[in-house]
Amino acid sequence: MRSRMLKRLASVTSSTFAAAGVLLVAVAGTAPAAAQTSDLVSKTAFRVCADPANLPMSDRSGAGFENKIAELMASKLGLPLEYMWFPMATGFIRKTLQANACDVVIGYAQGDELVLNTNHYYTSAYVLIAVSNSPLAGVTTLADPLLKGKRIGVIAGTPPATHVARNGLMPKAKGYHLMVDRRYEDPADDMLADLKSGLIDAAILWGPIGAPLVKASHPDLKVTPLLSEPTPPKLFYRITMGVRQGEKVWERKLNSLIRRNQSEINAILTAAGVPLLDDMGTGPLEMPK
Repeated sequence: MRSRMLKRLASVTSSTFAAAGVLLVAVAGTAPAAAQTSDLVSKTAFRVCADPANLPMSDRSGAGFENKIAELMASKLGLPLEYMWFPMATGFIRKTLQANACDVVIGYAQGDELVLNTNHYYTSAYVLIAVSNSPLAGVTTLADPLLKGKRIGVIAGTPPATHVARNGLMPKAKGYHLMVDRRYEDPADDMLADLKSGLIDAAILWGPIGAPLVKASHPDLKVTPLLSEPTPPKLFYRITMGVRQGEKVWERKLNSLIRRNQSEINAILTAAGVPLLDDMGTGPLEMPK
């Protein structure tokens, strides 16, 4: 889940609170609609909305870590797994979840208003990737003087781009497209190829994308989570499952599944190489022994 995920991370907003009287009227007026919406969830299959060409997260072969989490959830529900494949680009939610072609998006940033979020099932961060024997391999913040004058790869329009600009790194930075159909364009792989060839000196990627790619194919690169930025925007995010607005019964059922199977979910993420952080994004997750 690359382009859509990155856009969501760049646009997450805080919820607003209504006055008590207005809230009661709103709840009373929407209760029947909410019940009808919940009835849309399939009783015969675990229907997942996913990108067919979005490794390391998902793909049609089932090799992505989100595919494996979907398989786990389906098995716990005792239902067959079915996919609605659609590229993670403009219109993804409208043409999949909102069209009732599926019932859940496995990875969705907490706080996005397009979906109803479950409880988060992992927290991760953007990472800096550099050649292992490079001086940049020890950099933990985009304010580090070692980055001055360096060529940094960054996805345009994402939160790290703000830090790149604030720290005066933009003149030599190389931007990569945000909203793409990965069947035809692959910004993350292109960025890592440019790093290996020396066209850029370091790459900034969303950790659940960049770190698994490095683990799978680039043993000579080092991944460092960016946890030390002193100013906004934040570079860590909590990831949930997304369902249709109003589907509270379905959301609670998924919350229960996540809670009861968190250790198995963590094992899938760890095996893929996803950087797992504590809930506050301050350091690595303490895994139970």
